Amino acid sequence: MAENKKSQDKKPAKGADKKANRRGAARLAAVQALYQMDIGGAGINDIFAEFESHWLGNEVEGDKYLPAEAAFFKDVVAGVVRDQGKLDPLIDEALSKGWPLKRIDAILRAVLRAGAYELEHRKDVPGRVVVSEYVDVAHAFVEAEETGMVNAVLDQIARQFRADEFSRAGG
Repeated sequence: MAENKKSQDKKPAKGADKKANRRGAARLAAVQALYQMDIGGAGINDIFAEFESHWLGNEVEGDKYLPAEAAFFKDVVAGVVRDQGKLDPLIDEALSKGWPLKRIDAILRAVLRAGAYELEHRKDVPGRVVVSEYVDVAHAFVEAEETGMVNAVLDQIARQFRADEFSRAGG
């Protein structure tokens, strides 16, 4: 009987895990797309076309990219582009004085913008999950010290947009 319960417990986790992996892949792709737009000046429609045809779930230069939740990817990228004028001052406020957003590496700007957007607009995802996911994304590109900064900035922003969620969780 205990054995049967164990196997039943594993099934939902796999489905949730698969969805989480697709969202994680979408977050990574969104950060890469935002980075490309920031440094290369590419437009959003060109970025969507490129990522859908070449990156999302495909192999590029020998690396296999996980299938991403395309709608989630598009929401984050389009949302950051739409709300950047509002997101950047929020991020600037959360950064250490003397280190405005414009002085931060482009890849970290992309991570912070995507994370801030998701914290404000994607209430379907718990705030702590958003912060953790974007710290993981940052870890793919930068050193631990910089991921700590991403954690601190997004945690501050999360407490603004999700104060009730963070006070309930005791943190």
